Amino acid sequence: MSVNVIQGSNSLAQKIRQRRAELGLTIEEAASRAGVGTKTWSRYESGESIRQDKVKGICKALNWHQWEGLDEKTSTAFSIDFYKAHEEWSEYLEKRFGTIAALSFVIGSDILHDYITDDMAELARMPKGSHIGQLDCSFLSNILPPQFLMYYNYDFLYHLLTELQRLIACAQAGREIIAHSVLDELILYLCNEEAQILIEAEKGSLELKRKEWAKYSKDWIFDLFDDMDIITFLYSDIYLDSKNPYHFSHWGDVQFYTNNL
Repeated sequence: MSVNVIQGSNSLAQKIRQRRAELGLTIEEAASRAGVGTKTWSRYESGESIRQDKVKGICKALNWHQWEGLDEKTSTAFSIDFYKAHEEWSEYLEKRFGTIAALSFVIGSDILHDYITDDMAELARMPKGSHIGQLDCSFLSNILPPQFLMYYNYDFLYHLLTELQRLIACAQAGREIIAHSVLDELILYLCNEEAQILIEAEKGSLELKRKEWAKYSKDWIFDLFDDMDIITFLYSDIYLDSKNPYHFSHWGDVQFYTNNL
């Protein structure tokens, strides 16, 4: 489905800027609270249109109970039904791991997409070979494995984006979502991690049956992988040499579930 869009305006942009200033937030801090990239937030403050599914995060970031820029009939509730109707909803994840797992992918993939495209826009204005560690602000630099920071250039982000889009296409088509590479595992892991903050904050408003919460575990992602190797090798402060299958040079290699290809 097409995501509803709220028409931007100069007056709405001014309200957003003013409220952020009142709270003493930087653009980076406001964007983080809202679960969007800094470039996306900057577009809000310049009067561009705003996607309906971003409204709840913006209201949360600005401590607005009801957004003045919205029609009274426009709901800012964290609606599970709204996300179920989203084109990125994965019936496969819902059936195998539960509603919250599918919700995590919808929210997390959207956040990760913003992070990637924001950094790509910044790197596109810098000399060839520049990496995200050189940016004034990069959410990706805080969540990608630190050992390989200097490898995260424009070319890598383009690869990351296309692989994210491939997984989203699998979700849209209702196909099985399988991590065949380290890059696949990393994307799915980060989607789940980035979605947790918003899901936990809005847990009370999800209106899910008790059995859904009982079925859900934030560790469902490791059940999908059948192991926790991504934590062991990429987030455990150990050094990886080029022979290790989780070394950056092997991230794009097809290594897992090769019989499913």
